[in-house]
Amino acid sequence: MRPADLNRLTVQESADRYVELIRAKTLTGALSPATAEVYARDVATFVRLAGEGKVLDDLTGEDVDAILLAFARKPDGRRAEPGAGLQSASSQSRFRRSVSALFKHATLTGWVQINPMALATVTAKDRGGLRPERRALTREQAQGLIGAARDLSGHRGDGGGPGGAQGGAQGDAGVAGGAGAVPVDGAAGAQRGRRRDQRTELRDALIVLLLSTMGPRVSELVRANVEDFYTNDGVRYWRIFGKGGKTRDVPLPGDVARVLEAYLLERGRADAPEKALLLSWRGRRLARGDVQAVIDRVQRRVDPDRRRSVTPHGLRHTTATHLLADAVDMDAVRRVLGHSDLATLGRYRDELPGELEVAMRAHPLLRGPSGGR
Repeated sequence: MRPADLNRLTVQESADRYVELIRAKTLTGALSPATAEVYARDVATFVRLAGEGKVLDDLTGEDVDAILLAFARKPDGRRAEPGAGLQSASSQSRFRRSVSALFKHATLTGWVQINPMALATVTAKDRGGLRPERRALTREQAQGLIGAARDLSGHRGDGGGPGGAQGGAQGDAGVAGGAGAVPVDGAAGAQRGRRRDQRTELRDALIVLLLSTMGPRVSELVRANVEDFYTNDGVRYWRIFGKGGKTRDVPLPGDVARVLEAYLLERGRADAPEKALLLSWRGRRLARGDVQAVIDRVQRRVDPDRRRSVTPHGLRHTTATHLLADAVDMDAVRRVLGHSDLATLGRYRDELPGELEVAMRAHPLLRGPSGGR
């Protein structure tokens, strides 16, 4: 029998009351406005998936499972292309926490008899398994993206190591050039038709190259200032200000350094009043949320066979994965990424297709005395 004090609210009614409550908490400082809006957005998504006219107390554990799985399969609305990618594992976990908080409040206030979250059976493993793609790009996908960025910048590069603006052969387009990129109808012409201070080709190329080859956190990228880049003995370095006030000086690959120089020269950055490295066309520091749009824009120039949507953090995984796969010293990779502990690298090392087959073909115990097999 249902308790006498049970309030039979619909999903929409309970959501409206809950969102009003969490927004009120921002006035007392219990919640930040940004956090409250995240909760509100997740609750609105929950209402759409559950059905606004349903009674909240009628939802079962199976209903909650269906809602969590439906959210996991829902295309990520932050991506520019429809269906470009499903919800990330972190987004799924955040959504589950938001729904759980709603039901916890509903249980305390008498909107539901039993918290259905206690009966939900969808685990993190189940939800993560719905993601069809790894976070790190394969070599071909990463080279396609880098090739598109090089073409966008007009600097095809020579694939050299760390360097500065000291020339650089145009020569070979490199493995990431030409074939990996395709023109976007009208895009280049539209960019050329803009005023000089509104062109973003070099900026977009620089963002993608820095993320793909150096793997900074997106917060480190948008915080970067022009003065953080300096030259020592002919090599360009980026002094990255990371977590916990820690800094690290990382040399730029030669191709990336040349695009940086071209970008600084085109924008006349030396005398610009705004010290930020990356600016919007309005002259303001680029926001974190703008970086994903830049990546998606460059991705549209990649051949569809080599294209896969990726987040800024996915490019950080890509950097770590391919440096480690190429036998770069683990401590060097740790320093590039700004980790304090080598053990953290394990979370950034994604599997690559065929890597076990390559490892077993080159097994050290089966090589001859001279190093051959």
